[in-house]
Amino acid sequence: METNWIAIGDINDIPLRGARCVKTPQGKIAVFRTAENEVFAIEDHCPHKGGPLSQGIVHGKAVTCPLHNWVISLESGKALGADEGEVKTIAVRNEDGALSIALESLMMAAE
Repeated sequence: METNWIAIGDINDIPLRGARCVKTPQGKIAVFRTAENEVFAIEDHCPHKGGPLSQGIVHGKAVTCPLHNWVISLESGKALGADEGEVKTIAVRNEDGALSIALESLMMAAE
């Protein structure tokens, strides 16, 4: 199955240890940039109470939800520590700073 990549902007559009949101037919996707310039994309809602993860604090390869301090792995989408739950991760491509997300992943997330 072929992956359709959708351009979402430039890495410099996202501050270090920050995020931006991309609206898709399947919902909002939060795209994060770590202090090491790695880029991750996950659904923009905490599995706990639906908090906006894009407004959370990025540390290492995780984000802390601004509502109840749940820590979510940007790599796996899973809640860390004693908390349980997860969000879907979306494949991201970084080509010399030009960022794209995988439409195939979004389609699968909608099923």
